[in-house]
Amino acid sequence: MNKFIFVSGGVCSSLGKGVAASSLGALLECRGLNVRMVKCDPYINVDAGTMNPYQHGEVYVTDDGAETDLDLGNYARFTNSPLYRANSITTGQIYDSVLRKEREGRYLGRCVQVIPHITDEIKHRIIVALDQDTDVVIVEIGGTVGDIESIPFLEAARQLIHEYGKENALSVHLTLIPEVGEGELKTKPTQHSVKAMQEMGIQPDVLICRAPVMLDDAMRKKIALFTNVENGAVFVSYNIDTTIYAVPLVFYEQKMDQVVLKKLGVASRHSDLKPWCRVMEEFEARKGKVRIGVVGKYMELHDAYKSVYESLFHAGLESHVEVELVKVDSSRLEDPAAVDGILGSAVTGVDGILVPGGFGQRGINGMVNAARWARVNKVPYLGICLGMQIMVIEWGRNVLGFEDADSTEFNHDTKHPVVDLLEEQVDVKDYGGTMRLGKSESVAVEGSLIFAAYKEKHIWERHRHRYEFSNRYREEMSAAGLKLTAFTPDGGLVECTEWTNHPWGLGVQFHPEFKSKPTSASPLFRDFITAVRDRKAND
Repeated sequence: MNKFIFVSGGVCSSLGKGVAASSLGALLECRGLNVRMVKCDPYINVDAGTMNPYQHGEVYVTDDGAETDLDLGNYARFTNSPLYRANSITTGQIYDSVLRKEREGRYLGRCVQVIPHITDEIKHRIIVALDQDTDVVIVEIGGTVGDIESIPFLEAARQLIHEYGKENALSVHLTLIPEVGEGELKTKPTQHSVKAMQEMGIQPDVLICRAPVMLDDAMRKKIALFTNVENGAVFVSYNIDTTIYAVPLVFYEQKMDQVVLKKLGVASRHSDLKPWCRVMEEFEARKGKVRIGVVGKYMELHDAYKSVYESLFHAGLESHVEVELVKVDSSRLEDPAAVDGILGSAVTGVDGILVPGGFGQRGINGMVNAARWARVNKVPYLGICLGMQIMVIEWGRNVLGFEDADSTEFNHDTKHPVVDLLEEQVDVKDYGGTMRLGKSESVAVEGSLIFAAYKEKHIWERHRHRYEFSNRYREEMSAAGLKLTAFTPDGGLVECTEWTNHPWGLGVQFHPEFKSKPTSASPLFRDFITAVRDRKAND
């Protein structure tokens, strides 16, 4: 069909463009359309791979190994859109490509300019995301209208809207309706935001107003009047006290999908919201609560472990239990005497431990202490990437008696490098996009926890790491009781470790959180939460 929807934002950042774009994509899929999602990020970094989680949140990894913005995680959780390297566009990628072409002489000596060369490259990359099965491509433009970094992307959107026509390309603009004083809602910021879009040459076709409460008809008509938007095309994304997965239903109740389809001239093939209704039914049906201690190093920023937290929520839905997150800075656990008082407290203690991925030495000993506490006290444990390596280090120190057991990432001089650098990483100097990245196969051992979770031997999950379980210690670790239960197809690398004589203790080298959805939880997260729930019920 070659239909385009451009989603932009105004007034301020962090209003929820990613959730809004994803929810619209989910609704169009419920109408039978094939949707593709694209994120345009204005930063000059080539990708998100080398960014500090404190500044940018988690790095979401695609099957083909692209390190992307966390909004692609939203797309994956809300929609069935295939996500690859082409679905993430950054200013860095655009300028890198244009400069390479200039050096190759492909512009035939012309002066290379933002318009048309940069905008043409952006347009080309957006169109590349289309395939023969695509009905609609939803393009989220990062940043806020008025930001100098976003101007080339908005100009590219303006050109595509002009070239394809209003019947084939829509502008959806998300703005803020702030509350001043006691319940006084102000529309002026939205008016200025739309004016800024109009100055860019784009008239929004649909407005989504982020507001603390649902707006009445009078206020919506006022907004439509002052922004030159149709009365029926002003929608509200108001604060909800349930879950972000209710947003598609909130938009559906306001008939957003019907308005968008009408404007694009597309007929609905069917209307099936059963998956999202089921999510809300499962949300309401949860009984009891489990407390999961997430022991990491970026605890101040929720987005740093976004996919992990969402996966725990998904698992709670399938296990019919509420999951309460207890964020524990691993630095607080470096004193062994403090561990039980923090994790085992009768008031603030936890029912399960999860150690997520990460890089760098800070807080590592606290994670090791948390793993030991979970192993000794028979508390369910899930280790992801670094979390599996922590299991191995803890086993080396406390079971095999290697006091300095460590990863060479943290201690190059350790006599017992139970976790070591991958051979192909030894001479790597360029750290962007050079790890073991993307979709890879693991082969599970029958009778193991991981086999029970996936119910098959051949598992495909995504990786993002440079260090692995050291094969030098396979025999010693196994002889001491650490179960090695998944490997690469050639048997060369260990992909999963499990504790013996323990209700549920497992670590994997890959990242199962990247494929979890509210409609289909990750098998490992589901079994982890189920084990936590059952242990708590039997205590």
